[in-house]
Amino acid sequence: MIIQLKQDIPSGQKETLIEKVNGLGYTVTEVKTQVGAYLIGIGKKAFDIRKIGALDGIQDIHIVSDEYKLVSKKWKVKPTSIDLGDGIAIKDGDMAIITGPCSIESEEQIVKVIEHMKENNLSMMRGGVFKPRSSPYAFRGLGMEGLKLWHRLAKEAGIKIVTEVMQVSQIEQMYDYVDVFQVGARNTQNFNLLDELGKVDKAVLIKRGISGTIEELLQSAEYVFSGGNEKLILCERGIRTYEKASRNTLDLNAVPILKSKSHLPVVVDPSHGIGIREFVPQMALAGVMAGADGIIYESHENPDKAYSDGQQTLNFAQSSLLADQIRKIFAMRKTFDLL
Repeated sequence: MIIQLKQDIPSGQKETLIEKVNGLGYTVTEVKTQVGAYLIGIGKKAFDIRKIGALDGIQDIHIVSDEYKLVSKKWKVKPTSIDLGDGIAIKDGDMAIITGPCSIESEEQIVKVIEHMKENNLSMMRGGVFKPRSSPYAFRGLGMEGLKLWHRLAKEAGIKIVTEVMQVSQIEQMYDYVDVFQVGARNTQNFNLLDELGKVDKAVLIKRGISGTIEELLQSAEYVFSGGNEKLILCERGIRTYEKASRNTLDLNAVPILKSKSHLPVVVDPSHGIGIREFVPQMALAGVMAGADGIIYESHENPDKAYSDGQQTLNFAQSSLLADQIRKIFAMRKTFDLL
């Protein structure tokens, strides 16, 4: 069960609640986030919810059978909106477009990407400064100096930064320069990292694991939420299957399923999902029609000269066309009650 406490609940009342819940055969975990305070009760014994709901200090109470509690739509029916400030948000009923290179390479590159984004009224830029690469000899990012440079230029342009954090020790040093911490597919079940991201007051975008299930993605989000951070975004980026014709298999089934199971916003990454430049736009638009709240894709002035993932990256002309098409398809989607 989830018990949402009143913000001004006296400590004595809270202890009484915990004793009552324990007395029903449930173990209790306290969770305090940027938004509220909760008691999570885990147990199997059936009881009359009114025995608890009528007690002082409770704002709301729900029985949630899912293993993931706080990210479940069975508790919070209203979709969560992630406000990044300056009128920029990722939320249900809107379409976030996030683009930029796989890797941040240079000041000149950053400037050109920002110019492209401003021309197309885009305000969220993705890019990596710490890159997890399959080969130890591949380009692995510019690190903190690159992030600081990127932050200065992006802030001047009113652009929000989405970038990957790879380990716990990076969180504190990156904090002042990031708007959205991205948890990559290789780190989706790095529970130490997820625990620490639960302690920060920044949005966190969690990508589905390389071979991860929908349930595992939701459990990863639960780690961050239960640690204290409600600012969460789920990302479908394709999973590894036996199919070799594409980089991954982009599981668009996951979008409506995640939207039905969780109150968190869902974005789709078609670049990693299919890994083939010419097919990225089709999969992006399919993601929009599947019900996504945003699309995150890779763009670069000259993808063939990109330091990483050039084969799945759009050039600026392709990116401009896609951004326009995403907006048109989203406007069409809104005419269907089903979505």
